[in-house]
Amino acid sequence: MSRIGQSPIKCPDNVKINKKDNSLSASGPKGELEVLVSKNIEIEINEGLIKLANKDDTKKGKANWGTTRALINNMVKGVSEGFTKKMEIVGVGYRGALNGKILSLNLGLSHTVEMPIPEGIEVKMDGNTKFMISGADKQKVGQFASIVRSKRPPEPFKGKGLRYENEYIVRKEGKKK
Repeated sequence: MSRIGQSPIKCPDNVKINKKDNSLSASGPKGELEVLVSKNIEIEINEGLIKLANKDDTKKGKANWGTTRALINNMVKGVSEGFTKKMEIVGVGYRGALNGKILSLNLGLSHTVEMPIPEGIEVKMDGNTKFMISGADKQKVGQFASIVRSKRPPEPFKGKGLRYENEYIVRKEGKKK
């Protein structure tokens, strides 16, 4: 039995939940999101609690039950509090800047890396080496942070590159003389 799927989701007072045929939408102070729900999962909304029940007793049905519960929980948390990823740029001469809806990064390449910020994502710069990516959709925030990090991942010898805040980089020893 799914341990995740059977636990109810507490819905804050500032979030409104709307249930349609096979979708659930939530709107709150941070935005509005929608999740498609399988026909094998029943949703019950009572007094600020969302409970999910599974009709399909197969292994895949149980997995979908837990996944659906996690997606709905992330949706509710996203529209009420939002999600953030803090990142930092490490390296001599490496810096970032925000030009409207474009994130410009100088990462020691021959050119400046310019990335358009997707809809629903907000980027705040803290100086020129630290920035924060935030938004209501957990998947979009994580995906954009991953794409930004892929432009110059941290290298193991000096640790230079783009990294998540508090990310531990396994360092290697340099050449022996």
